[in-house]
This record gives sequence, structure tokens and C-alpha cells, in this order.
Amino acid sequence: MTSTKEAEAVAAPVRPDRRITELDALRGFALCGIIFINIPQTLEMFDYAGQLPDVLRVFFLGRFYPIFYLLFGLGFGIFLRSARRRVARPRVLLLRRFAALGVVGGLLHLIQPGEVLLPFAVTGVLVLIPCSYLKGRALTATGGVLTVLGVLAGVGGLGLLPGLFVLGFALAELDVHTGLARLTRPLLATGLGAAVTGTLAWVLIAMELPDLTQIRLGLMFSLSMATGYLTLFLLALRTPAGPALSWALSPMGRTALTNYVTAALVFVPLGGALGLRNSTDWTTAALLGLGILLAQAVFSNLWLRAFRYGPLEWAWRCVTYRRWLPIRGRGELGTA
Repeated sequence: MTSTKEAEAVAAPVRPDRRITELDALRGFALCGIIFINIPQTLEMFDYAGQLPDVLRVFFLGRFYPIFYLLFGLGFGIFLRSARRRVARPRVLLLRRFAALGVVGGLLHLIQPGEVLLPFAVTGVLVLIPCSYLKGRALTATGGVLTVLGVLAGVGGLGLLPGLFVLGFALAELDVHTGLARLTRPLLATGLGAAVTGTLAWVLIAMELPDLTQIRLGLMFSLSMATGYLTLFLLALRTPAGPALSWALSPMGRTALTNYVTAALVFVPLGGALGLRNSTDWTTAALLGLGILLAQAVFSNLWLRAFRYGPLEWAWRCVTYRRWLPIRGRGELGTA
């Protein structure tokens, strides 16, 4: 009989050529929207200006993080399903994964207060691991209830994190990610539902309602917009523009942890040097974000032509499996 230690010795991460390109591209898409909020938020442009420009407030604020939450939950679900086939105690690997993420998030928090990696790690341990013992409808229902409670709590975008984490986890358990190409009608129906819900929330927001109600409606609108973005992007990948979108964004999504952390390492000092802190120079902030994204798109593509994983992704895997994993070798860009 194989011992737990022996079983863990043969454990290994998913090979790059078995990844699902659509999910990687969607993750890269979410990163592109997140940076335009992280820059002014970290550099305290929100507090100084009092109010965001309409384009950021309507199309970016709270619109991309929900996608990020859902995809992280989905990714951890895929990870646990794979680990179950390889080791006797798969949740031990998941705990190591969350612990390493928490350390990175704690360090990043020193320069970027409000980063999400530390909340991801805490939510993963307190919510995701206990919920991983649920199956099927119970898991999906729990995710739905937690998401509704997150909206009703009115505590901001992080209130949506537990529910969307569990919903993403449930999608992995239901194997939804392997059949995305067959889900055109469900995607259209989901997008239509998001449009109806978002329109209703927008109409109600315009009314004079209590502050807590306005916050709840704002969260509902954010969730609807995020759902709409998600469905539109997945459908766009099936158009003639799909290959170009995938080429640009899939490598960024595969190196999402590296890109998320290094973005802060760049925009915090550079934003300070450009005088963005406590300013209203939205144009410079937008150009800085765009420049970082272009650099990351080029870097991610070039890096994955020579290496299997992003730098931080590789280190994360080594910590998770407690062994030195190979990093060199072509990353098989563009495969599913």
C-alpha cells in the first residue's frame, strides 16, 4: 500500500499543454481591468479626488475583481480534483498553496494595501476548504447563498469573495470548464440575465434610497456587469478576433500571479515618481496602467516560449509540492 509520503512524492502540477486556453485568456482579461483601479486606489487618488471619472466608475470599479474571484475558485477546484487522483491527502497540498499565497499577499500588502492575495488565502482556508467536502447541488447552493449574503451585507466588493470562490469551485466540480465550447446558449442566457439585472439595478440606483440600499444595489450592478463582461469575452473568443485575443491575453493569464505582483512593484514607485499620489492626473494613471499591461503581454509571451510556468507560479508550485520542479521547456502556448 502506497504511503501518503510516497504518494506526495509523485504528485505534480497540471502540464502546460493540458491547460484550458479560454480560462487563461479570461484571467488575463480580468487583470487588464483590475490594474486601472489598483493604481488610483493604491496611490490614494480616490481619497483626494472624492469622485472617480465616469468611465472608471461605470466600466471598471468593481467590474473585474468578481471575475478574478470566480476564476481563482475554479482554479483551486481544478487543482483539488487533480490532487485527489495523485495523493492520499489532497487538502494538505491545498493548505500549503493557501499558506504560500498568504505569505506573498502579506508582503505585497506592505506596498499595496487592499491587495487581494491575503484575503484569497484566508477565505480559502476558512471557507473554501470546508466547502470542498460538499458535493453537487449542495456546493452550488452554498456558493449562491454566500454570494447573496455578500450583496446583502453591503460591506463592499470583498463581501462577494466567499460566495464567488465557492461558485467557482462548484463549476470545477461540475466539470463546466472542460465543455466551454458547447455552452453558447447558456452563455447567451447568462449574459441576457446579467443585462436585465444590471439595468434594473442602474434604474434603482438613480432613485433617492437609503445608503445601505444604494451600496447593495451597487454590488448587484457590479456583479451584473462582471457577469456580462465574462460572457461577452468568452463569446468574443469564438469570433475571428478570438485568436488575437487569446494570443495576447492567455499568456498573461497563465502568469497571473507574477503579473499581479509585479504590477504593484512597478506602479507604486513609478506612480510616486510621476506625482500621481494624492493627485487627479487620471490621464497619466491610465497611460501608466496601459504601459504596464503592454510590457506584461510581451514579457508573458516571451517567457512562456522558454519556460513552462511564470516565475512566481513556478515557485508557488515548488512550495506546494515540496520539491524542485522543472521550469525550463516550452510552455506550449495556444493549446487547450
